[in-house]
Amino acid sequence: MGVEVGAARIAAITTAVTDAIYEKLLVVTETDAEGNTVERERKTTINNAMKSCRRAWNIAARRNPGKFPPVNPFAQMGLISSDRETPTATFDELKTFRAKAVEMGYLSLATASLLAWEWLQREEAIFGVFDVAHYRPRERSHAVRVLHPKTDEENWIPLFDEAGVALYPELMTELDMIKSGRIGGLMIRRDWGDRRPWPTEKGDLGQMSRTVKNIIRAAGMRDELTSFRHGGFTEGADADLNDAELRAMGRHKSAKVLPIYAKRTMKQVAAGAKKRRSTRTDGGHLSE
Repeated sequence: MGVEVGAARIAAITTAVTDAIYEKLLVVTETDAEGNTVERERKTTINNAMKSCRRAWNIAARRNPGKFPPVNPFAQMGLISSDRETPTATFDELKTFRAKAVEMGYLSLATASLLAWEWLQREEAIFGVFDVAHYRPRERSHAVRVLHPKTDEENWIPLFDEAGVALYPELMTELDMIKSGRIGGLMIRRDWGDRRPWPTEKGDLGQMSRTVKNIIRAAGMRDELTSFRHGGFTEGADADLNDAELRAMGRHKSAKVLPIYAKRTMKQVAAGAKKRRSTRTDGGHLSE
């Protein structure tokens, strides 16, 4: 009783134990904007955790033959994916979030939300990978190097069109300001103290997520709002970007998301950026 799973003997981790772990972690208790205690399921997060445990068990068992039980207790758990559609931000909600983040002193999160929207980056890339050196390096001062660790893909995004007009003026202004005071290191860092990276040494982004939620609630926005990146993709689809242009931006490998044979070029990225800005109700600008 009270023994941590990580300290338990391998033989003690049975299918009954893993099922109990799943049920325990599945439901999380939170406090909503009105101070009410609410419970919600987090199927996607816990399903991914169980799949990671299953893979870790298989790798460890393979490297230590004869030392593990023959059955992986994390296998065949009957995981049911969530059918809940990811709450996707609108462009107006992006502007509202950014304004409130700046008001509360979180300029880094205002910029991060725009990175997710414009360059379709995931959180782990924005906060844990995007380096000052990636933005307008001396050898390619007209572009930014965007890395996608989940797909192990690299994307050079042009910052100007053929006429020399900035494609992401608001974002570039913010990144230029950040880079002016930095030699290197992660681009997006905390806004207080010694400005440490948002991820902890173990890569945890819990504090960032909680702060984002606080900003969303302070701005009176939808409490379930989670993804500015999905909003960027949606804007691209609404702007009639073709598959090649979307794939050039998102760097997806899966054919279920975008065709895998579409050629990806910087010209496609630039064309896509122009189309997306043209759909914005305020004439392509973030401020009214």
